Parts: sequence; C-alpha cells; structure tokens
Amino acid sequence: MSGGPTADPLEIGVTGASGRMGQEVRDVATERGMEIAFAVNRDADPQLDDVEPARRFERLVKETRPDVVIDFTGPESCVEYVTDAAEAEVPVVTGTTGFNAEQLEAIKAAGERIPILLGANFARGVQALIDAVESAVNALPEYDVELTETHHNGKRDAPSGTASLVLDRIEAARDVPSDRVYGRVGDAKRETGEIGVHARRAGDVTGEHEVLLAGNRETVSLTHRAGSRSVFAEGALDAAGWLETQPTGFYRFADVASQLTDTGDDQ
Repeated sequence: MSGGPTADPLEIGVTGASGRMGQEVRDVATERGMEIAFAVNRDADPQLDDVEPARRFERLVKETRPDVVIDFTGPESCVEYVTDAAEAEVPVVTGTTGFNAEQLEAIKAAGERIPILLGANFARGVQALIDAVESAVNALPEYDVELTETHHNGKRDAPSGTASLVLDRIEAARDVPSDRVYGRVGDAKRETGEIGVHARRAGDVTGEHEVLLAGNRETVSLTHRAGSRSVFAEGALDAAGWLETQPTGFYRFADVASQLTDTGDDQ
C-alpha cells in the first residue's frame, strides 16, 4: 500500500514517540521514505532532540497538518490527542488499548469529525487467527475454550486488547451465553460455558495469543506469535495510508487488513 493517493510521501505525526511502539513507527516510516511532521512524548528524552513535549501537540498538529497522526500511548492521553486532532481535522490511527467505556465513546465520537481507526493489533496474522478461531468455535460448539496471552513485563492492560477482540468473536460465534473467567484459584471447577482467560507478563515478549479448544478426547490449539514490534508498526503505517483517503468515520484494522495482499507492494 502506498502512502496516499499521490506520489507524495505520507506525512505523519507521532505520539508516544519515545515508547517502544513510537520508536518502531518512526523507524519504519523513515525506512519507507515517509515524512515525520512532528513527534511528541509525555516525558522528555535528552537522547531524542527531535521529540517535543506532549503539551505542544495541540499547536503542532494545527501548524503542521500532517496527513495522519499515529498514536500508541495510554487511554487518557489518547483521548486528548484525538480531541485535538479532530479540532485540526487531522485523521488518527491509534493502537492504544485499555479504554473504559466512556473513553471509547469519546474516541468513537471523534469519528463524526475525522476518519479515525482503532486497532488493538496491527498484525495481519492476528486477523487470520481471529477468523480461524471463529471457524473452529462454530465447528466445535461443545468444546471447552481457554485463551492465554503473553506480553512483556511493561504492558499495563490485561487481558490485552487483542485477547478482548478474540473473546468477542468467540462469544459472537456461540449460540449460548458464556462467562469469562480470569485465572483460577482455589476450588475452581470448570463450569459449562466458561471461557478461561489467562494473562502472562514476562521479560520482553512482543506478543503471543493462544486459543485452546478441548473436548471429545482431542485438543485444537491456534496460536499467533509476533517476532518483532515492527510488524505492528508496519500495519499501523499501512492503516495510515489507507485512512488518509477515507471519509469521516470510525474504523477498525480489519477494514484495512481485508484489502492488503502479501506481495510486498505495500512497503
């Protein structure tokens, strides 16, 4: 996918620029020949003299008017960035997760003023995993389901946004109500209709999600592992190039992933 409808390089603003994903987005954008209009971060980083304080975001987004802002921060700061971007009429791609209901409604409301895309996970393989899980649950409706996700020790929200997406699809595929059980301790015999959910935080694991279905003396395991954060940065930049041409509205990464091909042309 190219950076927009013309030959001009995509111009982006980056929030959370000193974070794991912010740095990946900047690196991959540079590799693709994209322009970084500005980069901001909540905390100062003396080693990154091209990153400005987050308090300047409102002024920067209005002055530079990038094609798209890419955000990987936290729920509270994301809502603030999206609100300011909407005032400047600049589209936003955000990979921030962990929103409460009120914050998510604020993000969706921005879609009435600008194109905004929220992606809990920007890996194409995760979209394939979600589709495969839905198919397996439909084919094996009576089997027990357990979901385990593993991330680095600095990840805050649990379960992950991706795990929540997978769980939503599992529940939608079932004809009977299900209960999410987060971990087990003590007398915890499994009940009919449960979906076990387990979150592990350790080391520098980029991201792993496994769905286990078991019954009838057999098990089916579906797993996605991300080998590098660059996978998510590439997907976010693909989403930015796509979003630039879209009308006002609220979008998900699935809207983009369905149109991407694995030909290398989107680099």
